[in-house]
Amino acid sequence: MTLRWTIFWKSCVPLRHHGIAVKLTGILGNQLISRSQNHRLQPYRKNHKMTVHLLKDEAVQKYIHRLRNEYKVVTGTLQNANLSDSDRRHCHQRRVELLPVVNAFTCTEDAAKDLQEVESFLQSTIADPTQDEQMVELLRKEQAELTRTLQDLNKELIQALVPLDEHDDSNVILEVASGRTTGGDICQQFTREIFDMYEGFASYKNWHFDVLNYAPADYGGLHHAAVKVSGEAVYRWLKFEGGTHRVQRIPEVGLSSRMQRIHTGTMMVIVLPQPNEVEIQIDPKDLRIDTFRSKGPGGQSVNTTDSAVRIVHLPTGTVSECQQSRSQIQNKDTAMRVLKARLYQSIMGKQTEQRDTARKQQVGTRAQAERIRSYNFSQDRVTDHRIGYMTRDIKEFMRGGEQLEELISALLEHSDLEALLELVESDRLPRRETDPGSAAEEGD
Repeated sequence: MTLRWTIFWKSCVPLRHHGIAVKLTGILGNQLISRSQNHRLQPYRKNHKMTVHLLKDEAVQKYIHRLRNEYKVVTGTLQNANLSDSDRRHCHQRRVELLPVVNAFTCTEDAAKDLQEVESFLQSTIADPTQDEQMVELLRKEQAELTRTLQDLNKELIQALVPLDEHDDSNVILEVASGRTTGGDICQQFTREIFDMYEGFASYKNWHFDVLNYAPADYGGLHHAAVKVSGEAVYRWLKFEGGTHRVQRIPEVGLSSRMQRIHTGTMMVIVLPQPNEVEIQIDPKDLRIDTFRSKGPGGQSVNTTDSAVRIVHLPTGTVSECQQSRSQIQNKDTAMRVLKARLYQSIMGKQTEQRDTARKQQVGTRAQAERIRSYNFSQDRVTDHRIGYMTRDIKEFMRGGEQLEELISALLEHSDLEALLELVESDRLPRRETDPGSAAEEGD
């Protein structure tokens, strides 16, 4: 737990023991100063201001207050020995749902009080001419630590208030496909680099990255690929990666490289949560299954048997194919998994469109045709257009490590803020008398 400097300084003998405290916090202070100078954290400061402003909003405060009151009422109700088993189960479940919000808000309140006390003591110390600069510097380091802690706690509070996406823990089918441009091969090369970036990100997150389909192009490029990514919270981390990615660069290889000018190309990323077998059923009569020989770069056949499989879902026209394995049975199984994921995404998209009629999230919809990000190699810059996030060192970003994680974290934070706004707005609507929240407010 963070040291409360107000109590600490009052309990210390003057000045001669200040050096001990400096030694205890010197390393931490240097780390904080180093982190604050990292230019990649700028979008987080922007998001932090939005988070603080939103949490101080009167409507949000009322919403949190109602949830805390409801928690008190539910906890008190559970003490009733005459409560029926069904009502007890309902109250217990609701208490479990509310507990993370109550704990997060309590921790946030405590941290805010600690910060306020340290800032007050810092101001009085600066105004006291008898105090030395070493004490002031130590208090400023403690202020920086508490500020960072409060930022993290605010994020946790937002996450506790916003319900989780039901698919956040799902594995995904991730597809990459090259776009079209006058340059020709720049899109295929960029598609391969994006594929490698997500493979690197999967390794960084300790996920499994299983290639289902891979159609290479000339000059080391890639036409299309599909992979299954499995692990912890895969869909939560990748759900906002779907969309059009744009590249601007002078090609190094291929026919486009002869012109020695900046070309613009695009590629598409599609992220599909992988459904369970019970979530979607397909009638075999609705399928047309074709077999053909696998093709390599340039269109030449790379297999002498008809092992590649294409499956068409006749009612919707959805197509899935696989030619990764030499086994027709394995390719058919893989193509069927991809087909189910695509059909499930289509169903989920229709439900989302019907549900989200009042507001679009600031990070954009999940429409895969939306241009979401630009990679400018000539200016060494990556820009996410949905939240105005920009980072440098594009080669490091394309490794799929910490920089990509920071960008996705900023997207998730923005999404949570927008989701909280929607919750607060819906909470303003009149509720029925049977709503547990109404009872909570009456019990305050």
